[in-house]
Amino acid sequence: MFAVIKTGGKQYRVAANDVLTIEKLEAEAGSVVEFNEILIIGEGADATIGAPFVSGATVKAEVVEHNRGKKVLSFKKRRRQNSKRIRGHRQHHTVVRITDILA
Repeated sequence: MFAVIKTGGKQYRVAANDVLTIEKLEAEAGSVVEFNEILIIGEGADATIGAPFVSGATVKAEVVEHNRGKKVLSFKKRRRQNSKRIRGHRQHHTVVRITDILA
């Protein structure tokens, strides 16, 4: 059985025991989080498609760790002006393991 969940403005196709990296959640490592915005749940022809969400469906996940992504550099240069600016950014991520998919 799989589900398509929405979190952090993105959609993820998940199944039991999947480990995925999502946008940062405010939860401690080792705690259980619940996703209620389920777009599709089921398997094959028996899949239930929500409008926009499937009512009564939840996906439970365990927070494994918090980390940060690779550094993204933003570089601006104005030609012939001896002017340049460089900025770096590292996005915060949360790694979760899907434990249950409840319909």
